[in-house]
Amino acid sequence: MRILVLDIGGSNVKLRVTGQEERTKIPSGPKYGPTQFQADLAAVSGGWKFEAVTVGFPSPVREGLIVEEPQNLGKGWCDFRFEEALGKPVRILNDAAMQAVGSYKGGRMLFLSLGTGLGSALIADHHVLELELCELRWSKSKRLEDVTGKAAMIAQGLAVWEKNVHGVVEMLRAAIRPEEVVIGGGGAKHLQRLPDGVRRGHNQDALEGGERLWTDSRFRI
Repeated sequence: MRILVLDIGGSNVKLRVTGQEERTKIPSGPKYGPTQFQADLAAVSGGWKFEAVTVGFPSPVREGLIVEEPQNLGKGWCDFRFEEALGKPVRILNDAAMQAVGSYKGGRMLFLSLGTGLGSALIADHHVLELELCELRWSKSKRLEDVTGKAAMIAQGLAVWEKNVHGVVEMLRAAIRPEEVVIGGGGAKHLQRLPDGVRRGHNQDALEGGERLWTDSRFRI
């Protein structure tokens, strides 16, 4: 089965079809909307053959529908119907959850994505739960996302940012009790030292996760 995987982000749309060794990138940005996305996708994938599509999207997804407009893209995504536009069966989930699926090795795994903000997902025995742990409080004035996101890294410096990441991991591990914690996203590479018992995710995990949702029937989203 050939699957087109789309990882839509605030800086780029990354895409790959089963069998391709390299992923393709399309620049996105804060004004990037569905109309431009359709045009760009048609331009780069006109000759690709695929039977199904997985979309990782940087916003909450419920029952296959985007329920909130993304903070780092343009508008119109909540009303956009990927399946009608692409003419193929489509599975949509939060981008952190898709990367979590690609990182999963079994048991109860907490996945944290360090990027512009803080993405999160929990997988327990192949059941995938999208989370919004970024909204939890770090202090009276700051959320977890405010001390682990890209802006915090720049404003506070790497040393303070990394210390805060370690603190957030320990807080969440104590509350959720996962058997494993995986840290992915673009910020993961900036960690000089991983928290004890934490595994670093790989950039390709999101695309691998998009394929696994169709090829491994144990996953439930």
